[in-house]
Amino acid sequence: MIYSHKLQKFLTAFSLSVVLVADLVITQKAPPAFAQTVNSSIGNGVTFSCNDSEATIKAKNGPRVVYGSTAIYIGYQQVSSNNKNPVTIRFNSGIKSWCRTDYETTNDDGTGYGLYWDGGNVLYGVYSSTGSQTGNDFRRFATGRWLSSYGSGGGPKVAVIARINPANGQVDYATFLTAKKADNGQTNSLVVQNLSWNGTNLTVQAKSWWTPRRTNTNSMTCTGSSPYQYTAVFTGDLTKVNSASAPTCS
Repeated sequence: MIYSHKLQKFLTAFSLSVVLVADLVITQKAPPAFAQTVNSSIGNGVTFSCNDSEATIKAKNGPRVVYGSTAIYIGYQQVSSNNKNPVTIRFNSGIKSWCRTDYETTNDDGTGYGLYWDGGNVLYGVYSSTGSQTGNDFRRFATGRWLSSYGSGGGPKVAVIARINPANGQVDYATFLTAKKADNGQTNSLVVQNLSWNGTNLTVQAKSWWTPRRTNTNSMTCTGSSPYQYTAVFTGDLTKVNSASAPTCS
């Protein structure tokens, strides 16, 4: 009887060990899934419409930011043979939450090509502009900001940075970000390459042609050939540039 009792205890302990090992193996084979996060995305603009599904837009491999099951995409609509208008769209679990095509609806050849999102209330979009045209464009959001318009001239592609409400896609405010020709003061090309956010300031890294702007928006004095690697640190409300720098420029 003593032997039988010990055997029964051994078999019980062995069975429990087998269950624990099996549970461990299952856990190792199926680790918990982690939510995907993509805070910043800058790239070539892609074309899509508000009627496209998320799968269709995602397959184009354009700029997008992701937090969990929510994704925001940016691009353009080809509205005529020589005119593009920017488009920005949000999906929650594959279901469209909002889509905005009304930021710029003029003959300016505008494209959305960059996003930054902290997953909460801080969302910035990057758009291109080739000049001021009659009608609704980003100027109506840029009043009182660092640069309120494209400036003089037309043709060179510049950037517009917009602070967007992620809940509904409304632009709260925006600023133009351009280079400035030192000889005649006309607007020159600038392309944003990266955005980062530290909770207070937005750092913009860009490629600027002759010449980048100082914090007071005047032209820098540069040596060497352009484009220059340009860094500007904006206050979150886009009213001020705290610092601006570019190699071989002052």
